[in-house]
Amino acid sequence: MMTSIIEQLHENRDISDADLKLLIETNRYDRELFQHADIVRKEYYGTDVYIRGLIEFTNYCKNDCFYCGIRRSNHNLERYRLSQDEILSCCENGYKLGYRTFVLQGGEDPFYTDERIYEIVSEIRQKYADCAITLSIGEKPYESYEAFFRAGANRYLLRHETADMEHYTKLHPAEMSLEHRKNCLKNLKKIGYQVGSGFMVGSPFQTTECLIEDLRFLQQLEPAMIGIGPFIAHRETPFNRFKNGNLQLTLRLIGLLRLMFPYALIPSTTALGTADPQGREMGLRAGANVVMPNLSPVNVRKKYELYDNKICTEEEAAECRACLNRRVSSVGYKIVTNIGNVRTLREQHPPKNSK
Repeated sequence: MMTSIIEQLHENRDISDADLKLLIETNRYDRELFQHADIVRKEYYGTDVYIRGLIEFTNYCKNDCFYCGIRRSNHNLERYRLSQDEILSCCENGYKLGYRTFVLQGGEDPFYTDERIYEIVSEIRQKYADCAITLSIGEKPYESYEAFFRAGANRYLLRHETADMEHYTKLHPAEMSLEHRKNCLKNLKKIGYQVGSGFMVGSPFQTTECLIEDLRFLQQLEPAMIGIGPFIAHRETPFNRFKNGNLQLTLRLIGLLRLMFPYALIPSTTALGTADPQGREMGLRAGANVVMPNLSPVNVRKKYELYDNKICTEEEAAECRACLNRRVSSVGYKIVTNIGNVRTLREQHPPKNSK
């Protein structure tokens, strides 16, 4: 009996570019893909879904990425910064609700110097020794990453957004560099962080070949976490008239990522929930195993607007947690509160050699 492309990918964690192109461009294999992705996710993680408490602490950004609602050229955005005490209050609230991973995310805001980030991370580490601390604050010098690691941060999220050089230049201003972004990811791994990366699906000018290059780059990087979501336009950006990314294609890529990176933590993102009311549930069914509820104060939620119509901007943290519990259980999974150490899982299930 002939082995299907999906079965080959399941077995070998790799297939040819031509076969990837076929899977990406057609829905013919979606049902089989999602079935195999669910099998692999349950083999590695059972029905566990990990929660990450997201703290969006600043919407200032020195960058001017063409797709992002908090880009520096958006002069119609009300800016904000959380104080150290406000950030610690978010952590305290989250800890009481069962969160054991805090994700500090913000624009590349020069106000938060290395010293300020060091102090914030150090205090969180001192108060919550049993928690993982994740930073998502963009491109920094090697020495800065090293200092944050010494302070107690142990995970870092830095989506590469696209691994195709030509595509990268169409999404970013000239002062930004894909090579520099990739070097930052390499530096983070060298220091010892558990690294997360990822990309947008359906961003302007993206081709199937761009997506294949993204997957090949991730194979080289071997990140602990891979975050993807559909491109959703923001009204105050140069891409405000572009069509949003396709939900089904995003789900298809989650399934592919699960088969190619069975050990990875893959979030079912807020962008999926924005694209469709059942988007996060669909993401879990496709192979995702992380959700990231918002712990930020309600009065700043709407101001951290990377894209239009972002969901969950008016719920208190406890409401958000209860809602996600219901959503996750409704599709047969359960939220767990442990941090989910990817390295341990990878040691137990080392990747097979690609063929």
